Amino acid sequence: MPGSDELYPPAQYGWGWILLAIGILILLIVAAWAVVMLTRPRRLTLGSDEARTLQTADVLSQLRAEYLERIQLIEDDYRARRLTARNANFELSRVVRTFVNEYSGLEAPVLALEDLVARGVHPALIDAMSRHYYPSIFRQGPAIDPAAGAEAARTVVRTWH
Repeated sequence: MPGSDELYPPAQYGWGWILLAIGILILLIVAAWAVVMLTRPRRLTLGSDEARTLQTADVLSQLRAEYLERIQLIEDDYRARRLTARNANFELSRVVRTFVNEYSGLEAPVLALEDLVARGVHPALIDAMSRHYYPSIFRQGPAIDPAAGAEAARTVVRTWH
């Protein structure tokens, strides 16, 4: 093959290209930082601990009122014969367990009665579950009157801490 046997060094980039690459990298980092800062959720700041306590109390009282209303609707449906006694007790159990979950974060909807007892939950919940809901839902024969179960549910909602 004709040609020279000399080796040529690799071509070098000029300083302008290196500065352009560094500038683009800096621009990408700044853009990523801006996206993160502009899309993260804002934190609410309240003036004092007292204001936070009042806000928490308002939320909890609204939660209690909402669940007391749900219990009343279930009792009304039972009295209007839209729910059987067994279904009314099942719905009361579901509502009370959901309330406990929303109020305290305890996964009551998926825990069995024995699990709730083992965790040492509030006695009102254990009493309602063991005296009203479990016998009505799982036992053969007639269900327990849902009016008593509704009152037990109200006790749980009012006294849960």
